[in-house]
Amino acid sequence: MFGLIWGVTARIHYAVRGFMPTNVVRDAVHTRRGLKWGVPAMLLAIPYSLAAVFCVGVVEAGGSGWLNLIALLLVWNALKLLIAGPTTFIRLLRVRRREAQVRRRATQAMILDGIGSDRFEAVVLSSNRT
Repeated sequence: MFGLIWGVTARIHYAVRGFMPTNVVRDAVHTRRGLKWGVPAMLLAIPYSLAAVFCVGVVEAGGSGWLNLIALLLVWNALKLLIAGPTTFIRLLRVRRREAQVRRRATQAMILDGIGSDRFEAVVLSSNRT
């Protein structure tokens, strides 16, 4: 029974994942091309936080209690975006360090093989975009 509930929950989650804006942003930011946008994506947490504060203010002023759930959802989305920034920055540093090591090793191998700098211009990586 627990396995059935777990499976149904997972299928529903992946079915609606594309419609959740913060998950779309997180997925885009965690690609190699999107790593540089992780820190600016943290700024999207500001509108989510302001909307949460607004919802809580409306509830305290006598509004519907259901707005507390929306406020909780907004805070959760803001936290996801805040955590994505430093995470992607660290991953970007690691990827760039690894790419620099590959470039260095390829250059050293070419020099050891006797290929002069006049025969090659630059080592071409699969992705030289940042």
